Amino acid sequence: MTLSRYLSPQACYGFLGLPLAMAALPVYVQIPAYYTTQLGLPLASTGLVLFFARLIDTVQDPLLGRMIDQRQKNIGTWLVFAAILLALSFYALWLPPIEIGAGGANANALLTWLAVMLILAYTAHSMINIAYLSWGARLTDSASPSNTSTLLGAAAWREGLGLIGVILASLVPSVIMLGLPEQIHGRLTLYALGFSVLLGIGISSLLTAAPKWQQHHGDTAVSLREALANHQFRRLLPIYFLNSVSVSIPATLALFFINDRIQAPQMTGYFLAIYFIAGAAGLPGWIMLARRIGTIAAWKLGMLLAVISFVGAAFLSGGDIALYMLICATSGLALGADLALPPVLLAEIIPKDQAPAGYYGVWTLLGKLALALSGLALPVLSMLAYQPGQFANTGGLVIIYAVFPCILKLWAMRSLHRYPS
Repeated sequence: MTLSRYLSPQACYGFLGLPLAMAALPVYVQIPAYYTTQLGLPLASTGLVLFFARLIDTVQDPLLGRMIDQRQKNIGTWLVFAAILLALSFYALWLPPIEIGAGGANANALLTWLAVMLILAYTAHSMINIAYLSWGARLTDSASPSNTSTLLGAAAWREGLGLIGVILASLVPSVIMLGLPEQIHGRLTLYALGFSVLLGIGISSLLTAAPKWQQHHGDTAVSLREALANHQFRRLLPIYFLNSVSVSIPATLALFFINDRIQAPQMTGYFLAIYFIAGAAGLPGWIMLARRIGTIAAWKLGMLLAVISFVGAAFLSGGDIALYMLICATSGLALGADLALPPVLLAEIIPKDQAPAGYYGVWTLLGKLALALSGLALPVLSMLAYQPGQFANTGGLVIIYAVFPCILKLWAMRSLHRYPS
């Protein structure tokens, strides 16, 4: 099944972003809170499992990128296998066959299950995502302003549909968790199966209806050393890493902040939906701005907006629902810049005689490393006397969730200012 009858070829390319985003949000944001709050795992142990699982996943991305470069002619088989693995591990994460008994019985078994399923999900997601980003980087075969416009258009479809997937993944699990306990298992099953259907549609549309991967004659697979020899790429990596950490820490802690600082767990889905709807609404504006003033200048403005809006979260307390909604809307508006512009900036600096997946393997490695480091925020909060479900001792949560990411974002913005345009 494809969407070619209803969407343009670029939109058919972008549709896979929808299920990929659905997998990214639960794995990186919802799962930590789900396993600690709903399933009863200790906060510190869960944080360490998240860190080491993400760390293991991080080191494999350059290897996956090189493997993709070497298998460009068989990319369909690669994507189908990865999609099956992602669908199965996504289901297993939400529906573990292990329950914690009295006195913490089976806690270690559930932690092991979480670790294994996270690694499988991370691996499958990387297999698809690196190939997907590389596909987008090779939608055109010329280096010109019109090429940049095409890349921005493809990125707009990918990230816009991805934000729709994120909104679904924000609302649906939150609504399910607020339902009757005896209904949760059945509804999570339908949710996981629905994800599998969307993933299948996305892969099918990419392979049959999207613009073909423009494999340049003489393309060579790129090693880590060769990618890092690219001066602009080497300068861009620390900027992207700092920015990724500034985004991944709040993503990991968002549900804890909503539950225990704002004290409005019933509003979780709405907060997340507002954030991502604002991101989707602002995405066309960032694309237009990038076409007018350049990708780098537009990204810097996005960073500035993110800091100005998000720093206000540090001053919120219990019951500040309306103010937090405003922060979600304004910081969500800045999200579009973080999503769409960095991959385009990378695509612009990859030489035309080099296959792109090696570059994107390193790129996603840094994104995963940022997520791994964000997992360490949980044991840090535990050391700061914060415990989920308790409204006291949330000062440390405020600092790690709201203040520290803004400092990192300003650092990234300063480094981007020095980046050669």
